[in-house]
Amino acid sequence: MKVTVENKKGLNKDLKIFIDKETMNSYMDEKYEEIKGTVNLKGFRPGKVPKEVLKRQFGKAVFGEVLDKVLKETSTKALEENKIKPAGQPKLDLKTYGEDKELEYVLSVTELPKVEIKSLENIKFDEYAVKIDDSETDKRIKEIAKNQPNFKEGAADTKAKEGDLVALDYKATIDGKEFKGSEGKNTQLTLGKDLFLKGFDKQLIGVKKDDEKVVEATLPENYPEKELVNKKAKFNCKILSVKQPQEVKIDDDFAKNLGAKDLKDLKALISKQINDEYKNSLDQLSKNQILKEIEKIKVDEIPENLVEEEVKILSQGMSEDEAKKNKKSFEEKAKKRIKTGLILNEFGEKNQINVSEQELQAEVQKQLRMMPGQEKMVMDFYQKNPSALASLRGTVYEEKILNLIKEKGKPNKKEISKEEAEKILKEAHQHDHDHNHSHDHDHDHHHDDKKDTKKKPEVKAAKEKKPSTKTAKSKPAAKKTKKVSKK
Repeated sequence: MKVTVENKKGLNKDLKIFIDKETMNSYMDEKYEEIKGTVNLKGFRPGKVPKEVLKRQFGKAVFGEVLDKVLKETSTKALEENKIKPAGQPKLDLKTYGEDKELEYVLSVTELPKVEIKSLENIKFDEYAVKIDDSETDKRIKEIAKNQPNFKEGAADTKAKEGDLVALDYKATIDGKEFKGSEGKNTQLTLGKDLFLKGFDKQLIGVKKDDEKVVEATLPENYPEKELVNKKAKFNCKILSVKQPQEVKIDDDFAKNLGAKDLKDLKALISKQINDEYKNSLDQLSKNQILKEIEKIKVDEIPENLVEEEVKILSQGMSEDEAKKNKKSFEEKAKKRIKTGLILNEFGEKNQINVSEQELQAEVQKQLRMMPGQEKMVMDFYQKNPSALASLRGTVYEEKILNLIKEKGKPNKKEISKEEAEKILKEAHQHDHDHNHSHDHDHDHHHDDKKDTKKKPEVKAAKEKKPSTKTAKSKPAAKKTKKVSKK
């Protein structure tokens, strides 16, 4: 195989590839030997069909398969030997080909630009640690206690008031007739919350244990039996108990009921929980700073074909006029996204970052936890949409890259209070909000938040080669040919 690289300026290159006649004939002979033992032709024993007969019968089909194989093997090898990573699918132009002939073709490829990543190891960003005061932890624990009231049954003559827990049995009728769902046993209502039927609670104010009370209420719009919606029902209630709320004592027993070892352990857990609430958002700010710094790294030329692909993605769902109007701004945004993706990918490959199957499944489980009650639907979605799973792998891959950049970078460590954290996050949110409104389509914020980061097609796991950063493993499309018939 002889390879000549032409048009060496810029990212667009032509590789002229020549394979001599002898090599092509050896490929053909190999294929004839392969099919010889499986072809059955009348008048010949299996495995004894002469090559000339096979050639007459299957020559075109054999050549088609051989051509396809040779094109794939030689184009891949030519790219690898010349250390060219294609940006997208190379184009193949056959010049000379045919049975008992040499093969000559031109592979037109847009090369990925060389990117500099050394500066990433000294990248600067703010790294925040939130100091949680004991008073803040105590406040959160009191809120938890308040939302877990402890009720105690009062004396027999205790009259129910707002905030009390009333337990009752009831039988309901509409126009004197029972209906489906008209009976309830040991129904417990906290008076004042109005969670059962509108206006039901108020009518129980003043009842005592063993009282019987008739309560009237209208069945709601979402009542399962549609013919009964908005009908007035009479509920004959038997009061089983009236319990009054007691102040929850915050002690070791309270802590154990919440799954902690003791009160000290609960305080440590709550403090960490509050810290984590801020840490995730503040970590994202740090990563956004890193991405901003990456945008400043110079890349001489961005492949036009990748820019065109990205603009198409950004224009999805738009009218032709709207897409034309925003074309220039989309091109700028596309170039920023692609450049960031190229730099992150280069860093990921140089540091041999990849995403294991266990890491991917852990991320899937994380997505499931974010959609309680819809776990099966989410799981089915990922199982039926490999592209969505690949996108999720890309998100994990990018996250691992950014985490390693953080480890190697130069953090400006800041310990801040909860109030300072809230102020920083509020200002960052306001800045993003104002920036978005000052641009028709969020031209510059491809990494404002995690959701948007996920949209980026440039950064995917190394093993699933990124659409905008395909490596030499990309195969040029070869003409499909009829497979050899093995009759």
